Amino acid sequence: MKQCLSREAALTLLRQYNSESFHILHALTVEGVMRWYAENCGYGEDADFWATVGLLHDIDFENWPEQHCAKAPELLAAGGCDAEFIHAVCSHGYGICCDVEPTHEMEKVLFAADELTGLIGAAARMRPSKSVMDMELSSLKKKFKDKKFAAGCSRDVIKTGAERLGWELDTLLEKTILAMRSCEERVNAGMEALGL
Repeated sequence: MKQCLSREAALTLLRQYNSESFHILHALTVEGVMRWYAENCGYGEDADFWATVGLLHDIDFENWPEQHCAKAPELLAAGGCDAEFIHAVCSHGYGICCDVEPTHEMEKVLFAADELTGLIGAAARMRPSKSVMDMELSSLKKKFKDKKFAAGCSRDVIKTGAERLGWELDTLLEKTILAMRSCEERVNAGMEALGL
């Protein structure tokens, strides 16, 4: 079982460098998505590790966007994270803002799902329900093909992520919808608890 910070310590560390609700929401969402993937990819015993990497993956983005994944190692090390954890966090920026390659399956999942959670979240907000619970793969695929929709979410990164995992794009889209359904209620409750 991989060691990592307690949830409380990780959340404190996140809040030390992040205050905008958009960034906190993304962190909590990716945390929940990574936990679902750990449990569904056969890494259940490391679910806390996967989830904590998800929670802290953008720790440096709000305050140092131009140093994303370059500043993170310093912040994470100061917060008590080990080299394996830091490598995992930085690997989601591979080929975008750093040269730390995702090698473990968990790192490949983070790389693939990170941008995609943003796209799915934006698509969910457009729905009457404002929820991912009733989102179908077909409607997400339409949004994926519409380059003007959530233009900041890189389709190329998402496609590359699916390829790195050896998955069809549809598989990645469908699994990530399920992952976001699994944590939507918890994420909303978490935001409320933080007063955001």
